[in-house]
Amino acid sequence: MLWGTFSWAALGPVVLVEQTMKAANYLNITAYQLHPYMAFVFPTGNGIFQQVNALSHKARIALEWFEEHTDEFHLMSWPPNSSDLNPMEQIWDVMERQIRAQTPPCPNISTLRDSCLDIWYNLSTVMYQKLVSSMPRRVAAVLKAKGGATVIA
Repeated sequence: MLWGTFSWAALGPVVLVEQTMKAANYLNITAYQLHPYMAFVFPTGNGIFQQVNALSHKARIALEWFEEHTDEFHLMSWPPNSSDLNPMEQIWDVMERQIRAQTPPCPNISTLRDSCLDIWYNLSTVMYQKLVSSMPRRVAAVLKAKGGATVIA
C-alpha cells in the first residue's frame, strides 16, 4: 500500500506502508511526513488537508493530532460515500495504469516499489495542478448530488 499527498504547488512524500494501516501507523505518517510537508508548502497555516473516512483516519488519536495542529493547517470535513471528491484516486489510477503497462511486469516487490516511486516523482505537474483546481467543481457536484455519485470529467 502507498500513502501520498500533493498540493497545487508540489508533490509531497509518498510512503510505502508494508503492513495494514492502523491508527498508530497513520499517526506516524501524519507526524513525520505530512506535517513537515504542510509546514513547507503552507507556512502561513492556510493549507487544507483532505483525507478519506478510513478507520485509521477517523481514529481518536489521529483526530486529536489534527485538532492539536489546527493552527498549522485545517482538516477538510469529509462526507461519507463521496469518493468523487478525492483527487488522489485519480493519481492512484494513473500510477496503476503505468505499472500494469510495464513490460516485462515487475518481477518482485522491490522492483514494484522502485517503479511506484519512479512514477510518483515523475507525475506531471499539470496533472496534479488540474486536480487541485478541480476541487471547487467536485465539491459543487457532490453537494448537488446530495452526497451521491457524480460524473466529473
